Amino acid sequence: MASWWHRLPTFLALTFLSRSRRRMRQENLRDTSTVEAKGFPPLGPPTPRQKRARTIDGTYNDLQTPGMGATGARFGRNVELNEVIPEGSPALLTPSPRKVSMELLTRDTFKPATSINLMAAAWIQFQLHDWMSHGHNEKEQVFDIPLDPSDTWPERPMHIRRTGRDKTRPANPVHPVPTFQNHETHWWDGSQIYGSDEATLKRVRARHDGKLAIGPDRLLPLDAEGTEITGVTGNWWLGLGLLHTLFALEHNAICDRLKKAHPNWSDDDLFDYARLVNAAVMAKIHTVEWTPGIANHRVVHAALNGNWKTIRGSRTDHHAAPYAITEEFVAVYRMHPLIPDTFTFHSHKTGALLQARDLAGVLGTNTRQLMTQHPVEDLLYSFGTSHPGAITLQNFPKLFQRFERPDAPTIDLGAVDIMRDRERGVPRYNRFRRLIGMEPVKSFEEMTNNPTWAAEIRRVYDNDLERVDLMVGLFAEPLLPGFGFSETAFHIFVLMASRRLQSDRFFSIDYREEIYSKEGLEWVEEATMSTVLLRHYPALAPALGGVGNAFAPWRAVKSVAGAPAGV
Repeated sequence: MASWWHRLPTFLALTFLSRSRRRMRQENLRDTSTVEAKGFPPLGPPTPRQKRARTIDGTYNDLQTPGMGATGARFGRNVELNEVIPEGSPALLTPSPRKVSMELLTRDTFKPATSINLMAAAWIQFQLHDWMSHGHNEKEQVFDIPLDPSDTWPERPMHIRRTGRDKTRPANPVHPVPTFQNHETHWWDGSQIYGSDEATLKRVRARHDGKLAIGPDRLLPLDAEGTEITGVTGNWWLGLGLLHTLFALEHNAICDRLKKAHPNWSDDDLFDYARLVNAAVMAKIHTVEWTPGIANHRVVHAALNGNWKTIRGSRTDHHAAPYAITEEFVAVYRMHPLIPDTFTFHSHKTGALLQARDLAGVLGTNTRQLMTQHPVEDLLYSFGTSHPGAITLQNFPKLFQRFERPDAPTIDLGAVDIMRDRERGVPRYNRFRRLIGMEPVKSFEEMTNNPTWAAEIRRVYDNDLERVDLMVGLFAEPLLPGFGFSETAFHIFVLMASRRLQSDRFFSIDYREEIYSKEGLEWVEEATMSTVLLRHYPALAPALGGVGNAFAPWRAVKSVAGAPAGV
C-alpha cells in the first residue's frame, strides 16, 4: 500500500492531486435526488434578500435550483449507486459491530496526537454540526446485534436504532438504494450557530444591531431547561460550549464593525452581512488552518491555501452532480478517538492546576458549570495546551462504548459507528478504495504496519480481507508523514473540500464586495483562529505568542512556585 505522491516535489505532488480530484469529480459524485423522489413543492423566484444573503434553510444558494443543499435535501454519494445497496442478514451483521468495537476499538492506553491540541478535536465536531445531521433515529425499528456469551452488555441482543426514514420517499420504498435526508443545510453556512429553521433563528437573535443573544456574563443564554440557546445543541460538551460562545461573540463583533461603517443599516441587514462574514471566517479557518494542522505536510499546506485563494470569486461549479454532503464524507469523518478520557484545567496566568475531570464531567450540563466556575480564558488555555487522541485502532473512549444517556437507551458508540456505515451502504474498506481509484490492500499485513493489529483484524473478520469495515481500515492504515488521519480519507477530503467552496456561490461567484461589503471582505481576509481568540480573550496572547497555527500546541505557562494547587 506504499504511497509515493507525498515524496514528490511540491509542484509535481500538487499536479498529481489535481488530476486525482479532476477524475473524482467525474467518477465520484453521484446524485440520489431522483431515487423514488416524491418531489418538493416548487419554490418561487428569489426575493432581493434571497439573492444577496444566506437563507436559514439553505434555499436559493443556487438560484437556478433553489432547493439544492437545503434542509431536508438528501445526502449524495461518492460511489456508484449500485454499490451502496446494504447487505442482507446475516452478512449485514457480520462480524458483530459489538465485537468489532470491543476487540478492535477499545482504548487500551491513551494514544495522544502530539502535533495538535484539544481545540482541534472540538473544532471538527463544531463543523460537523454545521454540515450534517441524520435527525432522530427510529424508536421502534432496531437492529438486533449479536453478542458473545462473555459480553456483559445488560440486554440480549443489543439494540441499535435504525436511521430515521427518508420522508421524501414512499412509505414502502421499492428501489434498493438507501437514501437519507440531511436535517441541517448542506452548505458551509454556520448553521450550528444560526440554526436551519425559523424557530431556531428567532431564538438565537437578539433583535438589535444584527446581533446574536449573549448574556451579561458573555456566555450563551439558557432556555427554561438549562440548555444553551444556539443553532445546534446535540451531543453538547465543553469543547462545543467554548466554540459556540466564541463564534457568537465573533458575529457580534462583526456587527459592531459593520454598524460603524453603515449606521443606517437595519437589524436584518447587519445580521445578514455578519452571518456571511462569520461563516466565511469559519470556512477559511477550517481550510487553511485546521486541515493543514491535522495533516501537517508541505503539499497539504500548498493545496489548501491554493484552494482558498483560487476558488474565492471564481465560477460556481457543481461538477458531475447537484451539490450535497455525501454519506461517504460522513463516514470518513468518524473521529471519536480524538476525545480523551481525562481533562485537566490550568490557570492561563500561572499554569497552576485548577481541576481534573473525566470525560463524563465535561458533557452536557457540566459544560455550563465549568464555564461559570472558571474563566473562559483558563478553559481555552487548557484545551490549547492539551492533546487529543490519535485517530487509530484501540483508542476509542471507553465511556462511549457504554454511553448512558438520560433521554435515550444506552449505546456502544463504536458499534453504532460501524453499523451506520453498513446500514447506509458505505462500501467496506477494500471495495471503497477500489471505487475511489486507489489500489486495494492485498493482505492484513499491508493494511497496517502494526503486526498485532493485523492479527487481531484477521481474527475478528475471520480471515476475510474484503469484510473489513471502512472505519477499521481507516484507523489501521499507516499514516503519511505529518498526517493525523488516513490517506484513504484524505482522497475524499481532496474531492469534497474544494467542492464545498466552489459549489457555494457565496464562496465562489458572490464572494465580492457587493455581497459581503468592503469591511466584511477585509474582516475575512484578516481573520485567523488566533485573531478570533485574541479579539475576545486578549489575555491568551502569551500562550499564542509564536504559535503559527492555533490548532498546534500552545505555549504552556510554567507553574509559579506557591501558586494554588487547585482541586
